[in-house]
Amino acid sequence: MTPKHAALELWPAAASAVAVETDYLILAFTVLTLVLTVPVFLAITWFAIRYRDGQEANRDTSGIRSNLIEISWMLIPFLLTLIFFVWGARLFVISKNPPPDAMVIEAIGRQWMWKFQHPTGQSEINDLHVPMGQPIKLRIISQDVIHALYLPALRVQMAALPDRYTELWFKADKPGTFHLYCSEYCGTDHSAMEGSLTILSQGDYQDWLTHSGAQQSKVAAGKAIYNAYGCGTCHDDGSNVQAPKLAGLYGRAVRLADGRTITADEDYLRDKIRNPNGNRLAEGYKQIMPSFAGVIPEDDLGRLIDFLKSNTRTVGDAASGEATR
Repeated sequence: MTPKHAALELWPAAASAVAVETDYLILAFTVLTLVLTVPVFLAITWFAIRYRDGQEANRDTSGIRSNLIEISWMLIPFLLTLIFFVWGARLFVISKNPPPDAMVIEAIGRQWMWKFQHPTGQSEINDLHVPMGQPIKLRIISQDVIHALYLPALRVQMAALPDRYTELWFKADKPGTFHLYCSEYCGTDHSAMEGSLTILSQGDYQDWLTHSGAQQSKVAAGKAIYNAYGCGTCHDDGSNVQAPKLAGLYGRAVRLADGRTITADEDYLRDKIRNPNGNRLAEGYKQIMPSFAGVIPEDDLGRLIDFLKSNTRTVGDAASGEATR
């Protein structure tokens, strides 16, 4: 990293409305902090010099006391800082509630690279292309240690955790190419774990999709993974193995052997594939499924889950034909 590297800029360019508002919040709070603290330190300096030991000065108390002044110098700063609390809380709530029409892009961190998977199948390594004006939701996970995806131009970052999905969203409104980084120390080549964020117009983004070599859709790729690992041998209709059927499982309530009832969400499916011998055994079944932890790569696991989520009919039928959403 050179002294001219963009990561060392005092104030990187802002590429979204939220980033601009975040800058205003930081600048305004900095000004308020200076307004409230600089006079105090100046007064401390003045009184320390004026009334230093040995200096002639009238040290008699004036006897003047004003409750109004004492209340004001406490209440006014409190109300001013409360404004910034509300402002920051509003930005926080916005950051945690992506619009329902947000485009979902999978992000996987691993030592020492970022992999991004678009809904239409395109994959990128250390590069992320997104359209302007379109809300983007990144579903982030780590394949090894803790990382953190940091997009300075958008003023957002989020931890990438092993075995757990995290999310962040943004809507970029300024075209250009900007840096992205890992902001969590993750090993020897942490400083080299960087890439670029390219913000395109809607037309240019569609052109990029067309010419970037679209792969299979995530559901179609998940179907291939389902077949490759022989999942249907146990879970399809007609199987001789007593195993839960997966058709329409996603989103349903599952009663467990210990009496609990939980929802078969993405975390449930993921945990059952990676650690079937955990404490989530379905009622009426024996634990005979092997663990696939370390067997199925993280990106393939995500596609397999997308395929299972898509099935509203028998998985065996979907695996032999086209999957339905």
